[in-house]
Amino acid sequence: MSGTGVEAGAQSARSRALAVLRIRSRALAVALLPTAVAVVLLVAGAMDHVDGAGWRLASWILAAVAFLALLAAVGIALVVARSRPAVSPTIPIPEESAPDLYRMVRDLADRLEVPAPSAIALTPDCDSWLEDRTHPAHGPPRPQSPDEIAGVRGLQTRTPAAPVLVIGSPFLWWMRVGELRAVLAPVVAGTGPSAHPDIAAARRFVRGLDAAVAVTAAPARGGVPHVALAGVGWVARLLLRSCRGHAAEMERGVAAAAADRAQAVDYGLRIVAQEQVGLAYAGWDRLLTRVALPAWRMGRWPSRLDAGVVAALTELSRRDRLAEGFASRLGERPACDLLEEPGLMDEAASLLAARLFHGGPAEPGPDWAPVDWGEYPDEVVDRKWRMDAARLHRVLDAQGVSRSMDPTVLAPGGPTLARVMDHLTGAERDDGGGNTAWVPQETAPAEPDAPRDAASPLEHPDSSGAHAYEDDDGGGVANARTAALAAGLSAELAREEAVAPAIRSASPLAGGPVGQGGPDAALWDDGMLPLFPLQQPRTAREVLTDHVTAMVCCAAMDTAGASPGLDWLDGPSLLINGERSADLTPRVLTLIEDGDPAPLRDWLRHVGIRAEKPVRLV
Repeated sequence: MSGTGVEAGAQSARSRALAVLRIRSRALAVALLPTAVAVVLLVAGAMDHVDGAGWRLASWILAAVAFLALLAAVGIALVVARSRPAVSPTIPIPEESAPDLYRMVRDLADRLEVPAPSAIALTPDCDSWLEDRTHPAHGPPRPQSPDEIAGVRGLQTRTPAAPVLVIGSPFLWWMRVGELRAVLAPVVAGTGPSAHPDIAAARRFVRGLDAAVAVTAAPARGGVPHVALAGVGWVARLLLRSCRGHAAEMERGVAAAAADRAQAVDYGLRIVAQEQVGLAYAGWDRLLTRVALPAWRMGRWPSRLDAGVVAALTELSRRDRLAEGFASRLGERPACDLLEEPGLMDEAASLLAARLFHGGPAEPGPDWAPVDWGEYPDEVVDRKWRMDAARLHRVLDAQGVSRSMDPTVLAPGGPTLARVMDHLTGAERDDGGGNTAWVPQETAPAEPDAPRDAASPLEHPDSSGAHAYEDDDGGGVANARTAALAAGLSAELAREEAVAPAIRSASPLAGGPVGQGGPDAALWDDGMLPLFPLQQPRTAREVLTDHVTAMVCCAAMDTAGASPGLDWLDGPSLLINGERSADLTPRVLTLIEDGDPAPLRDWLRHVGIRAEKPVRLV
């Protein structure tokens, strides 16, 4: 350990903390200055040191000003003191449910010669930090339980004193015990500077100002409260700007001191552990966006996300030569063995992740049910494809697309893949009797120019008289009908997603916080969920690609014996003869972007899929 580096970082943090406290003292002095001057004048007048009506009038005016200034200062101080600072939503881990984990953290703190964290909590993210939860606005301890988050009543714990050690749940499942210890060493070392009274006081002051700014920014009722809160907010922002630089330098000093103090603890292992941090982050991000998100959108939440991280990264180690050797670590003791009931904690973290990244009720219910990984292909993948296929045909119906070119084909009234492909590759033709049919693109006459407006797709005539259309990401689609279908699907999805938040907020299950009392509950107020949306809005072409792919998968399952599957890295996948099909999406894109069905028809013929047969929808 570098004693010089530790002392230098701690000294820098303390000096910056004193600078923050000096700003607080100056603000207090400014607030008390009118009162002090008024007291001096009144005492001077009472002792006949000053005389005259002018002095008496000035004394009483200054006394009134001092009273108003003192009243405003008390109000601002009360708002700062009573505002609830932002606290991360976490899963509290009571000591009785993880004695080995607490023992490891305390041993680490003893070796680092710093105070041990007062409690440990889990967060559904790939990060770890110390969090102060001793602000007076948090109130007395209240019962909390990870079981309540999972819909189970059982273990109980209390809101702990600061600092709380918050650990990313993917770390516990993917990392080995030694790796987790190495990663946590710099974090736990931060309790040393945090225990200094000047640093603790400066942090409380800054967090109180930040919370006051948030409170005053919220809508207020009535004219007087709004004006009063606006004044408090102006003062809080002024003070926050004044001490922002000092607070940032103070935190850098604390981090530098903690890092230097942890140098001698598992230094060599920490280099390997940092590689695992990057891997865990990549696997967690991919699992959330490609595996969990499709389930969340249909009201199901995977109940073992952290176990899924292990499966995803193990699969990556088999595919990626850069990950060779990582799977050999799996023979060592995983950090989740430090928990008495890892399955319960995984379920609680999985539900909290669903609420943070997607939104939803606080507890399981009829429209918000957990799903195990073994049930995922049938309960999520199959259902998702059939829902997308049903939406695709609803939009085709709404746009007046005929069921088939040829009334003699099998089940002309059923939802078939042939109907979709005919629409994407044909051109509209009216037979004069009000009936529309579709003819191949290469024989279609040139379409008249569509009126250009803000809602119309961009079209560019080419030398053959046909038209190429582009959606908002600059990628071309085959023709006007393809662009219209993509726009219709996007509009239908937007309507469904607009209704979903209203249903969730009206759910009787959504009335309370995520099974956590105390400070964590504040983040769930005022419809704040989801806090961290996972996915950027999809373009119309991407939406159309997903729906056509889903229709092909439904036809494969119903006519060729294919089955839904789960790929840990890529999400829903189609299994043909037990093997994942990886060459479907490029052929669908060729159909959508170029209007060329040949690659997809060849693939369908090779697999044995009957495009003219109706499929089952939901």
